[in-house]
Amino acid sequence: MPCSDVDLSFLRQFIQERSGNVLGPERDNLFEARLFPVWQGRGMGGLEELVQKLRSASDPAFEQAVVDAMTINETSFFRDHAPFDLIREKLLPELIRSREKERRLRLWSAACSSGQEAYSLAMLIRESFPQIGDWKIEIIGTDIHAAMISRARTGRYERMEINRGLPAGYLLKYFQRDGEEWQVVPELRDMCHFEQLNLTHISPFFNQFDGILLRNVLFYFSAITQSRILRCLRTSIRSDGFLILGPSERAEVPDAWQSFLQGNVCYYRPL
Repeated sequence: MPCSDVDLSFLRQFIQERSGNVLGPERDNLFEARLFPVWQGRGMGGLEELVQKLRSASDPAFEQAVVDAMTINETSFFRDHAPFDLIREKLLPELIRSREKERRLRLWSAACSSGQEAYSLAMLIRESFPQIGDWKIEIIGTDIHAAMISRARTGRYERMEINRGLPAGYLLKYFQRDGEEWQVVPELRDMCHFEQLNLTHISPFFNQFDGILLRNVLFYFSAITQSRILRCLRTSIRSDGFLILGPSERAEVPDAWQSFLQGNVCYYRPL
């Protein structure tokens, strides 16, 4: 028996309230596919029973499993190379010059999924800026998905993930093979720290960042939520820091961010 329109509406509202992600009725088919492992793993009979449990009792672990299952986790090493070229050629050199006395950099990979973006930043710094090898470098990765944060902390990746965007030389230099997986070397893992975070509830302790990458995420939120997130990011970044969004996203908060175009990449500075 198919799930009722009332139940599907409840699920859409539940996901939006817990994660901020907006799912229209045209995407209702995603619930059946993505939540199947959740109800099957708990011995339930189907989506209707899953909804009934969500309605009837508070079970934080179960509720988080539902949110996690509906969260998109698409990523790769050095995804969309152009932003990393911009960081290497312009944004980091400028920050390094302005931070010579502090000898510290703090970067945030927001919605980091399983950590490839954060580790890509660490490799970029190691390869291109050996002169700051003794600086305090902090790369913080956050994601709403608890299982993704757990994976990111281990820094372990399968062959398919390694083959997506990672140069062969970097694989040899920054990974150790362990059976059918590869693990990021300890010195790179030490540069990256991962925490679970819902972007609609950014902690005031997330501040003083020199650069923030929030790519290919905002379009899952409503316009109001996007604006609220972008204003929160404005309070999290230093006055000369940078923000990079996905290629189809815009920081349309004119009193908070100013846009700049470098080549075919748009980046933002705080106002």
